[in-house]
Amino acid sequence: MMRKSRAAGVLTHMCRWLAYSGSPILLDDLLYKPQPSLIDQSLHARLGVETTNGDGFGVGWYGVDAPPAPILFRGVGPAWGDLNLRELARSISSPLFVAHIRASTGTPVEQTNCHPFRHGRWLWAHNGAIREFALLKRDLVLAVDPSLYPSIAGSTDSEVMFYLALTFGLHNDPVAAVERMVGFVESVGHRRGVADPVQMTVATSDGDRLWAFRYSSERDSRSLYVSTEMSTLHEMYPDNENLHRLSDETRAVVSEPLGDLAGAWHPVPESSYAVVQKGADAVGAFRPRTS
Repeated sequence: MMRKSRAAGVLTHMCRWLAYSGSPILLDDLLYKPQPSLIDQSLHARLGVETTNGDGFGVGWYGVDAPPAPILFRGVGPAWGDLNLRELARSISSPLFVAHIRASTGTPVEQTNCHPFRHGRWLWAHNGAIREFALLKRDLVLAVDPSLYPSIAGSTDSEVMFYLALTFGLHNDPVAAVERMVGFVESVGHRRGVADPVQMTVATSDGDRLWAFRYSSERDSRSLYVSTEMSTLHEMYPDNENLHRLSDETRAVVSEPLGDLAGAWHPVPESSYAVVQKGADAVGAFRPRTS
């Protein structure tokens, strides 16, 4: 999430998130153990103008035995001070999870506004903003499928983006659905006189695959990184026991790198998406569409 800088007149504030898929690991292995970890970034984010993200947090994870829906744990306080999160992270192991630390753009600090959001088997986390959301909100929410509308629990632009993506077919073709969602938000924004309506990085998953998107209307998107293929890291660091306990299918996508291991992280290209899945992962161009 972001807010407008009074000095620069541009959107600068950011949330931070990570998404992991691969060998089951404790949540603690990414939330707390790396230097810097996601919890470190809640106090000392390195790639944003603002460094503190203390307006709530959340983790959504899929169980090792594949329950029908992901499990959520969200809180309204700063992540760095939540003892329940620390205890949970030390005891929960998952092959796929999404974690988020929030910096509010003005909507209330309450549990329903904390990411990730969940619908059925789907999780969704967002860093960014719909500019002039209050002006555009009515037009946007009226486009949500009537069967989905009652499930919107909070007041954020991020959750509305999620339900628009679901409306546009996230279950069937996630890339096309998010492209349609962004194209729709941009068209509504332009009709209302809002320049560059969308700024986003997004993580979404159905528990089997993980999709990550990096896009902004002005083509100046917030940071996003994907980890190097694990087979390559195994070759680069043959004596690193932590890496060698992870399968070749293991991958992470993060707002900013978790640690300074040389060659471990690569920026996701501007206006693109990445798919983490069994077998070969994929990266492609992201092109908003209006139909």
